[in-house]
Amino acid sequence: MAAASSGQTDNGTHCLSMLRETDRDRYLACLLSPEEKRGALASLYAFNAEIARVRDVVREALPGEIRLQWWRDLIDGNASGESSGNPVAAALMETVERYRLPKQTLIAMTEARIFDLYDDPLPDRNALEGYAGETASALIQLASLVLSAEDAAQSAEAAGHAGVAQSIAGFLMLLPIHVRRRQLYVPLDILSATGLDRDSFLAGEDKVRISAAIEAFAGLGLEHLQKARRAGRLAASVSPAFFPASLSEAVLVRAHRIGAGAFEGGLQQPQWRRQVTMMKVAFLRRL
Repeated sequence: MAAASSGQTDNGTHCLSMLRETDRDRYLACLLSPEEKRGALASLYAFNAEIARVRDVVREALPGEIRLQWWRDLIDGNASGESSGNPVAAALMETVERYRLPKQTLIAMTEARIFDLYDDPLPDRNALEGYAGETASALIQLASLVLSAEDAAQSAEAAGHAGVAQSIAGFLMLLPIHVRRRQLYVPLDILSATGLDRDSFLAGEDKVRISAAIEAFAGLGLEHLQKARRAGRLAASVSPAFFPASLSEAVLVRAHRIGAGAFEGGLQQPQWRRQVTMMKVAFLRRL
């Protein structure tokens, strides 16, 4: 009854519980949001987690594409996409209907994730920014629409740049995993500028050039973070949508400093520091 009175359904509560176990940062971001919005935000974050982890749960690309197609069918209203028995899917569709979220944005998120299933590199910065725009930036914008449809448009520019910064930080944190499975998210034009190609970067031997490439990659993330900040102060109503992206700076700064050391991991701050960062954004309404 309490969940229903706060606008949070059982499916939304399930998503929130799932985040508590699998994504503490977004779980806290939900808790720092208005109570009546928590279930809807959790449904978006849980959906994002589901499509982001497809590569991790399949051995070949084709089964992964089938999983992503199921989500597209669900969002598009096709019969092959059925939410019964899947609390995350049910919660997502409840959120889409209640907040009139743009289905094409969600479909584009699943289509962008097809790239994750293969080992093809990103050719240049534009491709990277396009990928980030359809994934991380789109998620921030959707969360903003849930929080305040009236104020979301004012933060669209900040969401675009914050999403790129967040994506780059995420790629850097996952670098050890990506290297092991021969996957690359550092754009080829950055590698070329530092005298590397895909194979020489993944080999991990030329520490000097690899450090230069990682510094440039992290620097690109910091550049987008600064652009997000210059877009202006966030409306209080939508600032919770930016809480997870606020954690990017510490990762980018450390990666820029240690260069090739990022191959060993250890870029993420302790949980308590991440919590302080999000609460600071909640108070200042700035990334």
